[in-house]
Amino acid sequence: MNNYRKLTEEEILILKSQSCLADNWEDVQVVENFETDYVHHTRFSGEVKLGVFEGEFTLPGGIKKHSGLRHVTLHNVVVGDNCCIENVQNYIANYEIGSDTFIENVDIILVDEHSKFGNGVEVAVLNETGGREVLINDKLSAHQAYILALYRHRPELIEKMKAMTDFYSNKHASAVGIIGRHAMILNTGSIKNVRIGDYCHICGACRLSNGSINSNQAAPVHIGHGVICDDFIISSGSHVDDGTMLTRCFVGQACHLGHNYSASDSLFFSNCQGENGEACAIFAGPYTVTHHKSTLLIAGMFSFMNAGSGSNQSNHMYKLGPIHQGTLERGAKTTSDSYILWPARVGAFSLVMGRHVNHSDTSNLPFSYLIEQQNTTFLVPGVNLRSVGTIRDAQKWPKRDKRKDPNKLDFINYNLLSPYTIQKMMKGRDVLKDLKRVSGETSETYSFQSAKIKNSSLNNGIRFYEIAIHKFLGNSIIKRLEGIDFKSNEEIRQRMSPDTPIGEGEWVDISGLIAPKTEIDKLIDGVESGEINRLKKMNAAFAEMHNNYYKYEWTWAYHKIKEFYKIDPEQITAADVIHIVECWKEAVVGLDKMVYSDARKEFSLSSMTGFGADGSRDEMVQDFEQVRGAFESNPFVTAVLKHIDDKSALGDELINRIKVLLA
Repeated sequence: MNNYRKLTEEEILILKSQSCLADNWEDVQVVENFETDYVHHTRFSGEVKLGVFEGEFTLPGGIKKHSGLRHVTLHNVVVGDNCCIENVQNYIANYEIGSDTFIENVDIILVDEHSKFGNGVEVAVLNETGGREVLINDKLSAHQAYILALYRHRPELIEKMKAMTDFYSNKHASAVGIIGRHAMILNTGSIKNVRIGDYCHICGACRLSNGSINSNQAAPVHIGHGVICDDFIISSGSHVDDGTMLTRCFVGQACHLGHNYSASDSLFFSNCQGENGEACAIFAGPYTVTHHKSTLLIAGMFSFMNAGSGSNQSNHMYKLGPIHQGTLERGAKTTSDSYILWPARVGAFSLVMGRHVNHSDTSNLPFSYLIEQQNTTFLVPGVNLRSVGTIRDAQKWPKRDKRKDPNKLDFINYNLLSPYTIQKMMKGRDVLKDLKRVSGETSETYSFQSAKIKNSSLNNGIRFYEIAIHKFLGNSIIKRLEGIDFKSNEEIRQRMSPDTPIGEGEWVDISGLIAPKTEIDKLIDGVESGEINRLKKMNAAFAEMHNNYYKYEWTWAYHKIKEFYKIDPEQITAADVIHIVECWKEAVVGLDKMVYSDARKEFSLSSMTGFGADGSRDEMVQDFEQVRGAFESNPFVTAVLKHIDDKSALGDELINRIKVLLA
């Protein structure tokens, strides 16, 4: 804490000689070793406190500028040590400015009221007409927002969560704004009622109003040219640039918004990317990506989603207003020029192609294709399990986590196969079998949720889901039994016994966090009872669920062994385990071979069209290999082949370890 003193008469005379003015020089205080050398053409109004001006800034291009005040009006401002503030066209009012901050060529920076700096702003997500408002705050996680938006059937819960946000917002409200240490604000228009964190870089922004920019040293925030933000919160590590316009929006950690992207009443959580297009009332869970100018995302809930160019949805049937909403569950994709008429729900890791107007709910048929043919939605269940694109996506998401902040807001589970998706496949398998039983095995097409399923697609869907279930349960058993030399079947049973009863029953995907529904219900009960009464406690509960995921996952898998294999795990033997592992090996290798075949299509002769522009077929192949590489040496292809070998060896190792018990 700096100790301040009043200016001496000599210092006041020097400052006056350097074209400085003050409404009352008595209200200007400085630190003990303050020197007047670098304060010129400055007007002081209200209470002003100044640090030392000893440092120097080296700007891009190599130019150096000494810290100091030049051509600026300060009203009720605290300036930290070694700041450089110059050419402020209007004034800076009611701010505390951290040390080593550089501010140049701005119009105005002020706080003009007791402000919450964007905390508590209501974002009318999913339903433009209201009813699912999320109150944004600095600590907002995707999981908090999910519950606040979707659990409206628990009004007491909603009131308690709003009260938590109100408490936080009021606690951090102030009539004085903060600009953190080592911040840089250049060539910017109006900044009004905005709290700016350490190491933030703002360059060329047009207008920032009523918000928080939660930058820090580990994960700085960049706000670039032409940006307009009103009623917003931008989290650490995010990059908002190139004419982006945000109104009533929350931007999570390590998001990237640019190229004239515009959004209103929307939430973007960790690692989202938005460029060129438009968003309205969307809930963009982690890794929602949209790059194209003609793409509109509206009134939808997404996560791990990639929107193709021209993707569009409708939430308005011209009856009672824009009241409809929809969900693309985790990992869903839309192709170019796809269209969905809300309400609709698309299952996890599905692909949407064409125009769909029949309000389908395919949530229990994940990994599917929804294809439009002659205004009819055709459903191809489970086919995306064999897609090379699906596997590649699952591998790339963890690598593309750009969050550098040690305090992560969202707890993200990247697993392609989890109790959440496998329970859907088990239900989907039953659905398909029931369709086959009711409509007959020889039917050419089956009807499901206003969609059509071809006979061959239905049979393949059952097969794909069974392969995935074998793979998941086998993985779980192998992991559970690894590294132990068992002396008896009883030892196997003891090892397989779950460590916790938590995990049995239904699982949910709370926008990136996969957890047992019982734990989410327990959290909600805690909020309603008042036991969980702070945002920090709520996030700690989500962290605990995330950290215990594999413990809970095994409990779920253990209880599904009996259902799927008709083997009681309390009576399981080495022979049963070997049977399950053999099924697992067949499933894993079979699935990898399908992925391998799918990848090969990318290296077919038709894929070489356009290569070797002016030459022979040999030159076409050579040109293709120079650009794309040979199939056999492609990193993904070699990884698939290695995966087949590794998994086969892993299964064989367990079989060899326990087959001695068969004697």
